[in-house]
Amino acid sequence: MFYYVLKYVLLGPLLRLLFRPRIEGLEHIPADGAAIIAGNHLSFSDHFLMPAILKRRITFLAKAEYFTGPGLKGRLTAFFFRGAGQIPVDRSGKEAGRAAIREGLGVLAKDELLGIYPEGTRSHDGRLYKGKVGVAVMAIRAQVPVVPCAMVGTFEIQPPGQVVPRVKRVTIRFGEPMEFARYAGLENEKAAVRAVTDEIMYAILGLSGQEYVDRYAAEVKAEHAKAEPARKFPRPRR
Repeated sequence: MFYYVLKYVLLGPLLRLLFRPRIEGLEHIPADGAAIIAGNHLSFSDHFLMPAILKRRITFLAKAEYFTGPGLKGRLTAFFFRGAGQIPVDRSGKEAGRAAIREGLGVLAKDELLGIYPEGTRSHDGRLYKGKVGVAVMAIRAQVPVVPCAMVGTFEIQPPGQVVPRVKRVTIRFGEPMEFARYAGLENEKAAVRAVTDEIMYAILGLSGQEYVDRYAAEVKAEHAKAEPARKFPRPRR
């Protein structure tokens, strides 16, 4: 219920008014039945802009940290994200990937739309990074179409670290549904899920026009985080 209050009364109309999103390819979203919407992830705003323009409800897999904050603020944040159609997923440990897949398959089993960012985290520099294979495992196992999506301009309105987004027009672009029936039964084969994931990422790249980096975003972000203190506090010369 709260999802639809946010979408049609509280948040959705405001987002559409402020950012005036250009929508391309909306006809590619299935009118009914299960499907995966796989997109690039440039901004915190992505979580809310896409649901605001879709006619159907969409459920996203979101990092568990959004749901576990301390105090009143943490409880309110968790309530908001659950109401906005987000499912918490722990991204740490060996079980994390399997847990995310279980949650995603549960959404698809109810003939709903599942939103997922195959990169696994927001891009810190606006480039598109290598996709993780969970999206392929779910698409093959559930035998559902994958609709590629590109958020264009959201990095500019709210790059990582910026709390209040800039008011600027964005574009949300959907591609044709992708079917992977030819991979049926191969969701445990590394070569198969890698091929499907790369095909999905290539479709997103074609829609977004980003520069592509054939590495995982989390790895590159970790390297930048380690290098940052050295840049801020250079070692004194002797």
